[in-house]
Amino acid sequence: MPVKTASRSVLPLKGVAKTPTGISGFDQITHGGLPKGCVSLIAGGPGCGKTLFSAEFLVRGIEQFHEAGVFIAFEETADDLARNASSLGFDLDAAIRRKKLIVDYIRIERQEFAEAGEYNLDGLFIRIESAIRQVGAKRIVLDTIEILFAGLANHPIVRTEIRRLFRWLKDQEITAVVTAERGHETLTRYGLEEYVSDCVIMLDHRTREQITTRRLRVVKLRGSAHSTNEFPFVIADKGISILPLTALSLNYKVSSERQSTGVSGIDTLLGGGVFKGSTVLLSGTAGSGKSTFACVFAESIVRSGGKCLYLTTEESPEQIVRNMKGVGLSLQKHLRSNRLRIVATRPTSEGLELHLLALYRAVEEFNPSAVVIDSVSNLIGIGNGAEVYSMLLRVIDHLKLRQISALLTSLTPAGQPLESSSVDVSSLVDTWILLRDFEESSERNRALYILKSRGMAHSNQIREFVLSERGIALLNPYLGPGGVLTGAARLNQEARDRMVESARYDQIARWQKQLDNKRRALQAQIEAMRASFESDEDELQALIAGDQRLAASAVSDRQTLSERRGGSVEASHLAG
Repeated sequence: MPVKTASRSVLPLKGVAKTPTGISGFDQITHGGLPKGCVSLIAGGPGCGKTLFSAEFLVRGIEQFHEAGVFIAFEETADDLARNASSLGFDLDAAIRRKKLIVDYIRIERQEFAEAGEYNLDGLFIRIESAIRQVGAKRIVLDTIEILFAGLANHPIVRTEIRRLFRWLKDQEITAVVTAERGHETLTRYGLEEYVSDCVIMLDHRTREQITTRRLRVVKLRGSAHSTNEFPFVIADKGISILPLTALSLNYKVSSERQSTGVSGIDTLLGGGVFKGSTVLLSGTAGSGKSTFACVFAESIVRSGGKCLYLTTEESPEQIVRNMKGVGLSLQKHLRSNRLRIVATRPTSEGLELHLLALYRAVEEFNPSAVVIDSVSNLIGIGNGAEVYSMLLRVIDHLKLRQISALLTSLTPAGQPLESSSVDVSSLVDTWILLRDFEESSERNRALYILKSRGMAHSNQIREFVLSERGIALLNPYLGPGGVLTGAARLNQEARDRMVESARYDQIARWQKQLDNKRRALQAQIEAMRASFESDEDELQALIAGDQRLAASAVSDRQTLSERRGGSVEASHLAG
């Protein structure tokens, strides 16, 4: 089945009832499908996909909505139609065997009828009505209407019969699709079909600079709002896929959970990493390290338990694996575990629409938690700026609807401002990391800074980083007299600063030594004075002790004398 382009089902708006086509993207831009019970006109030049669009309308009706159909072919036989439809995976023969489809080839040769006023389509009406009743058809296709009137030059008759055909189909209360070739100055050859149809769809197949693209536009859809823009579409192995743009809404869910970029220094600058499901743009000049950062991010996603789809337009998977070994990344084990898938495609191998469809299908099949596109700048070679912007808008919206984190790398061409890229998608992304080179002292050094990061505080520092066998490392900012220094200038300034610091330490050491010497001299003086004091103290203590002994002896002598005279010492003392 073709991939879905939105996470929600498409419901018709109030108004005219709709018959869903089941064609990927179409029911979204028409708000439900083709007007039910009415005639829709598919107009376009040769090779634009009118017949395949009509065939898928019937097949999807049978497979998805259980509505039988009738295909009235005027150009291709039933076998040719079945063979061509099988290239898209549609088995018309199986539907015929189940009596859910009738393919009626009506051959009209000019020589088989003569132009006359009696010419009418009554026989065709009978044939169609019989086919409708046989299978109980709810859908019918007439491919292509010009063949019915190929032999008529009387335009009044042609116009009358066209009106009658469209009116008759509408009276059958069956949803009809009529295909028509594009006219020179009108949408169709006769210029009437677009007026009598309830819905007109224009298909276009154009070539620009050797690259072909298909476009679809709903010219009118009576009684219903619809997208009026021109949408790219592709015809691939699973049918037609229309890639809507303006029909996508901005009501997707968001997460507040943080996710590492794989570089701890960048996570710190971002305050803990980026939000899950957000889109990161990594831009810079050639050789600034964009692909290395992208691979580090992818490896981090896988290492944390997720799955990463890595889309590259520059290198083969083997070359990426080999190159990343130089920075310490082993991607081969992740490829073997099928947690990492690298898809390498040359941008010029196909148009933007097929690239977009391939991405949708890869996401649908692999169901990754993160997608890396390295680099989006190469898409400029297959489309102008507006077309690439439109494609990337679809990519980002599709991934956000599925809450898939995305990292896009973009080249900043030489001579352009650093805060720009070859693909101007900066307004679409949530976080923009800019890599830049500094040229100083005859060398180039790498640095980065966060230009913007929605919903989170982030550093405004310019940080130098180096790539080595240990990966990516951010260096602490180093300021010199002229600002931030990198590379050899940083090393030289660091050497000069170390010399100044060393001289300062030497001076401090000398001062410390002087202080120690003075402390020791003071201590020696204190010890000498203490020794002298202790010597004087001993001598004086001896003198004091001698005097104390003499005083004690005198007291004793007086007491003895007093006792001999029959009185106390105190009395003798008072009497004397």
